[in-house]
Amino acid sequence: MGVLSLLRIAAAGAVLSLTALAASAADYPAPKEGDWTVRDFKFHTGEILPELRLHYTTVGDPKGEPVVVLHGTTGSAASMLTPGFAGELFGPGQPLDATKYFIVIPDAIGHGKSSKPSDGLKAKFPKYDYDDMAQAQYRLLREHLGLDHVRLIIGNSMGGMHAWILGVRHPGYMDALVPMASQPTEMAGRNWMMRRLLIETIRRDPAYADGAYTAQPPSLRVANVFFALGTSGGTLALQKQGSTGERADRLVDARLAAPFGADANDYVYQWESSRGYDPSPGLERIEAAVLAINAADDERNLPETGIMERAMKRVKNGRLYLIPASDETAGHGTTALAKFYKQQLRDFLQAAPKRAM
Repeated sequence: MGVLSLLRIAAAGAVLSLTALAASAADYPAPKEGDWTVRDFKFHTGEILPELRLHYTTVGDPKGEPVVVLHGTTGSAASMLTPGFAGELFGPGQPLDATKYFIVIPDAIGHGKSSKPSDGLKAKFPKYDYDDMAQAQYRLLREHLGLDHVRLIIGNSMGGMHAWILGVRHPGYMDALVPMASQPTEMAGRNWMMRRLLIETIRRDPAYADGAYTAQPPSLRVANVFFALGTSGGTLALQKQGSTGERADRLVDARLAAPFGADANDYVYQWESSRGYDPSPGLERIEAAVLAINAADDERNLPETGIMERAMKRVKNGRLYLIPASDETAGHGTTALAKFYKQQLRDFLQAAPKRAM
């Protein structure tokens, strides 16, 4: 209700639309939360955490066909339970109908209610990367939830990159993969440059104190807004919202004033974990049917580079759906709005063969 209240304040003229969205979100079964503790989890650095807590959320009956949903950077399972995503996909008759599917949404390492630096270790928390995160998710599914095979893994942004990793590392585990707002290639170019500058902005703030701060560094909020506006939102949409200097200032002021409760160590770890991401050497190993979904105005995965087209030629059962840009799309944030691709997802799942376990 807190999120809906904020939305009503921000868009008082859209009360009827919000009511409709809330109703659609309420149509699916109530989410349930759980935790699993992994003993002596070993990270890619060789560091070992005696107890790694992995939090997760499920929607639907465990007897249903398993579907795994993976969230983006700084998010959690809660960030996928929105009217724009779950409200468009999880309801009766929708592509991921929770009366048919058993939907599992893990909180990645360092995110949500899973183990993270702010739990107490601060900058002494093991340095995790995307391979560590994806492997922890796989172990949660297999060892704790007992899911020997899943129908679909769908992920957004960081979750899309985790989906690519899982498709390469565990090719027989899923029937279908839908990595969104991502590329199956090395983290580089503008995407990494902007992430690196985001991290450096916080680390070079004297108040950060090498991660030993007692109050959140002032740079954290400004760096977050700067990065978000620079790498998400959509060129046409932001131009529409900030079409004059005054309107642009109001938008920035609103972003800077918005509630923001992130922890600096958690935040730095979350963004730095993408360093070294590169599943491209194993793309030919993917066995699942793949529907990659990107947005034409994605500021981090620029379609004009041709990177995705070249990569998809190496995925034997894959195709790319590129959401056309408009002033209604949101750049890198577009794939959080399932209305732009729910029909393509439905058609893909209906056609994707079920493979032997």
